[in-house]
Amino acid sequence: MAFIDLHTHSTASDGTLAPAELAALAKDKDLAAVALTDHDTTAGLAEFMAAGQHNGVETIAGCEVSAESGKLRMHILGLWLPPEPGELSRALTQLLEYRNNRNHIVIGKLQKQGVDITYEEVEALAGDGSVGRPHFARVLLEKGVVSSVQMAFDRYLGPKGSAYEPKQKMTAERAISLLKSEGATVILAHPILLGINLNELEQELKVLQPMGLDGIEAYYSEQSHKKQVAYLGLADKLNMVVSGGSDFHGTVKPSISLGSGKGGLRVPDTVLDDLKELRVKQGLPVP
Repeated sequence: MAFIDLHTHSTASDGTLAPAELAALAKDKDLAAVALTDHDTTAGLAEFMAAGQHNGVETIAGCEVSAESGKLRMHILGLWLPPEPGELSRALTQLLEYRNNRNHIVIGKLQKQGVDITYEEVEALAGDGSVGRPHFARVLLEKGVVSSVQMAFDRYLGPKGSAYEPKQKMTAERAISLLKSEGATVILAHPILLGINLNELEQELKVLQPMGLDGIEAYYSEQSHKKQVAYLGLADKLNMVVSGGSDFHGTVKPSISLGSGKGGLRVPDTVLDDLKELRVKQGLPVP
């Protein structure tokens, strides 16, 4: 059986491998297919898709969009985006502009607390990618302000941290609509991280499904096998497809490996077959 990974990140957002390096690693790992799903950006997709062709590995252009549904904060994956997503890219650019302003606010809060950090240091670490909280955490770690990335989030950057600044997000309905307008297959990412039980998840899916949500990420690094089985059953009950991935970020999340996640996660290529079959039924292209 071959395996796939449909949830990964590169330096275009908050990962540590360039998009081309990610595609090359997928080849080294002998994955049948890999999707790049950077946070709120499509900036790395052209490089990633070209590298996939060069390395002879099936690459899928994607994106992970931050969204809100009522009181729930969630991430929504879009798979099989076109080479140049128009409306989606414009909406994400607006989010990026807000995020840049937010980052400067975080810097100001840290400096007021006596932390020796500048925006230029964080920006240099991010390289060509968009600056995010993991980059702040890595600078704080390198400067000895904290002893781990987790401590950086607990003390400063997380929702209860002293330098936290809320992130502007779009509604789930808007995110799904944007992804659908680009011909994407739309998946609710890591439902385990929503912090709700199975019955509550079912009710939420019944809200999102009429908006165009196609499926859920039933295979994921940070959940038990029992949860995986429950999500697979729920998807079957609601006639939804499933997806899966490691949520690979590189060295910023060292316990999560490409293709195998944490604890030996493996996503069979039959998942990819089912996703493609859905696209054919919907009249969508399958490159």
